[in-house]
Amino acid sequence: MKIDIIARITLILLCVTSTGCASGSAIIPDAQKEHKTEPVDKILEQLNKSTIELKSYQGQIEYKFVQPSLFDSQDLKKGTLYYIKEANESKLRVNFLTRKQDEEEEQKYLEEYIVLDGALLNYPDKRFEGTWLVCIDYQIEEVKYIQLAMPNDSNKPVDVFELAGSNLPIVGFTKIEDLKEQFEVSLVEQKTKESREFIQLHLKVKPNSIYRDDYTHIDFWIDKKLYLPAKIIAQTTEKDFYEIKFLKPRINKKIDKKIFDFKIPKDFSEPEIIPLEEKDKQ
Repeated sequence: MKIDIIARITLILLCVTSTGCASGSAIIPDAQKEHKTEPVDKILEQLNKSTIELKSYQGQIEYKFVQPSLFDSQDLKKGTLYYIKEANESKLRVNFLTRKQDEEEEQKYLEEYIVLDGALLNYPDKRFEGTWLVCIDYQIEEVKYIQLAMPNDSNKPVDVFELAGSNLPIVGFTKIEDLKEQFEVSLVEQKTKESREFIQLHLKVKPNSIYRDDYTHIDFWIDKKLYLPAKIIAQTTEKDFYEIKFLKPRINKKIDKKIFDFKIPKDFSEPEIIPLEEKDKQ
């Protein structure tokens, strides 16, 4: 499991507020998009209001990585996602359960990611501060504890959305002025009846953006009924695509906190511990 998985899990953090799957999964080349110049501030403000009210999310998730340069290679993982936000904590868990590569049959595949306050991690003679990502790969029987953030000034756990924003903007959580400083934001016209159930925002990376080395553009689909994100497609500077879709979401329903507990199998090796300063070097 490589450290660059953090970039991929960040996309999942971006979409944790999803309310459904935008229709279709075809990747639309940037040159073929039709953009409107009408203001997007009101859309972003309404989206921000909806996401602030989010207290919990759980549902199915589909995560696809596409590499057009490698004969359109596709890697599709499916699983479940859980998120809770309370006054003094926020937690995220993603359990991937199956995997399908290119034209192969879908296979059982178990991989888990848990983002939580380091104080909840148990390890002999070790104190974990700040926010940590626990990666459990059952295929290679490997576990990693990766520090994502130090404690903030108030010594409270960092919310997972604030954390994700350090790698990618979180539409709905990121301040409008900050978003526009990094991206040219435009509205994409939806022409089919089915697609009109969604609002599509196109974020083109500006030349001086802090994201210029990683992404060229990002597209967000917003569910009009609940006004929450529904799908993301992000294109990297290497012309690869990340696509996240969500199915059967449950919003603001009670989630048993035991969902976020985890246990490392006895036959696994000791967890590899990667502090923030070491992660930044990789």
